[in-house]
Amino acid sequence: MESGRPGGSGPAEPGPRLRGLRGTDAAASASSLSRFGAEAGCRAPAVAAVLPAGGSGERMGVPTPKQFCPILERPLISYTLQALERVPWIKDIIVAVTGENMETMKGIIQRYQHKRISLVEAGVTRHRSIFNGLKALAEDQPNCRLSKPEVVIIHDAVRPFVEEDVLLNVVTAAQEHGASGAIRPLVSTVISPSADSCLDHSLERARYRASEMPQAFLFDVIYEAYQQCSDYDLEFGTECLHLALKYSHIKAKLVEGSPDLWKVTYKRDLYAAESIIKERISQQVCVVMDTKEDEEHVGRCLEEMLKTELNHVKVIFGQDLQQIILEQCYNFVCVNVMTSDFEETQRLLHMLEESNLSILYPAVVISVHFLDYEPFGQKMEKVMQIREFAKEAKKGNILLFGLLIYFPQEEQKLRASLRRGATIIAALIKERSSGLIGQLLVA
Repeated sequence: MESGRPGGSGPAEPGPRLRGLRGTDAAASASSLSRFGAEAGCRAPAVAAVLPAGGSGERMGVPTPKQFCPILERPLISYTLQALERVPWIKDIIVAVTGENMETMKGIIQRYQHKRISLVEAGVTRHRSIFNGLKALAEDQPNCRLSKPEVVIIHDAVRPFVEEDVLLNVVTAAQEHGASGAIRPLVSTVISPSADSCLDHSLERARYRASEMPQAFLFDVIYEAYQQCSDYDLEFGTECLHLALKYSHIKAKLVEGSPDLWKVTYKRDLYAAESIIKERISQQVCVVMDTKEDEEHVGRCLEEMLKTELNHVKVIFGQDLQQIILEQCYNFVCVNVMTSDFEETQRLLHMLEESNLSILYPAVVISVHFLDYEPFGQKMEKVMQIREFAKEAKKGNILLFGLLIYFPQEEQKLRASLRRGATIIAALIKERSSGLIGQLLVA
């Protein structure tokens, strides 16, 4: 078994505490853990997770295995690991990966500072990969930090949007029934063709469900099943719940899953996943400005306009910026009224770089400059320096854009300028296109 830390014999080093797509804080984590024990009717069991990640991605139609395909320049599997990591009661996460991709996986763990991850060699089939992960948890090995859990979660490396409540539901049901799995209604009717490719019969869709992931098992139940199952099952089987029924005689409790448990299978699914991630991290924007009276008025007007374009907008005046960063806001609008200087923008960029915020998701910074006359000449040249700032910021996964807004004295015209600016800001935040970084847009 390989460790999660490249070049070392121990687990991956802990990284910064990042909350994930929706986020959790310490109080929420403690609350969920207490609820977990209460719902199970006893103390919370030791829980581990196994992720088979040895697939070749044949159906994806691309040379890179789908679990390593990039979304916003970050491998898909990293999002799935993050979803499991943010659940504090999952003690260990075992990833089964092929030998040829072992170094790639170690690099992902190191770069994105994943925690509680251990690597094992994948098998030639999905079931063999899962079996290898279970063996790593079951067998006491010298200098191994892993210990056998009471409950094990089996999840797909390419289902990145699993939430804690779904994991909690399947683990609680597994503790009571021995096995549990998430299900969803069938989208299409299942039919059986005859040998000559004609319709033989169809199933009544309302009576059937699609089996999804995650699934959870009492560890001894599923490990015993894998120890007994035939080579045929290991080679051609796909359903873990069926193995628990066939070899351990355990009928799994089926739990209704959420719509976002879908599996990234085809190339188009990558675009869908990217769209979901962009939407989730674009729902909060922080407008940073000075406390001068004219700037505050302009900032409040811009806030008003942005609220018609985006879900959550906060305006702060510098002193609370560190707290906003800690709360995992990934979108910042830095307002510079009547000046082309970049002092506030540079300060913000420095704080973002120091915080490691953008390790997991690209942070968007839009440096807004208001000028009270046609922006040509010496001041315009200073604003164009944004290109150099953007090149440096991109190295830290920070996307810096410039926005120039004309500042007319007439209130009605000013609000019209701000409205155009808000539309541009919202588009930049939602799209997060690195192709536009360093460009000076005009509203």
